[in-house]
Amino acid sequence: MADNNRHRDLALAPTWATRAGFGFLTVNSALAIYKARGDAVSIVFVSGSYLALLLLFRCLRDFEQAAPGSPARERARRAVWPLTTLLTVAFAWKVAAAMPSAVAAAVVWALAVATTAGGFFVLFVPG
Repeated sequence: MADNNRHRDLALAPTWATRAGFGFLTVNSALAIYKARGDAVSIVFVSGSYLALLLLFRCLRDFEQAAPGSPARERARRAVWPLTTLLTVAFAWKVAAAMPSAVAAAVVWALAVATTAGGFFVLFVPG
């Protein structure tokens, strides 16, 4: 039993690729904030996206580590959808603002709504 738990802990330990990915995300976010100095909206966007991603990855890790059917697994599952929705809306807002036409912006928002609705159904609708 103890050997099985040790194997599970090792399997969920951060790998060099995970650490490199988080390092890249951190450096990239810091550079974006530095580049956006003076633009409060961009700084809030980058900071908020960075924090939401960190929370999302934490919730996904908690979900993977929790036993099936446990309250901890349920809490993690319920936290994933709001975080992904926040990120989807934030990125849709930025991308839609950069679209050359209102039709293209509407398509971006329609895709964001479809993604958010799809995530809700996958996470919360039994079946």
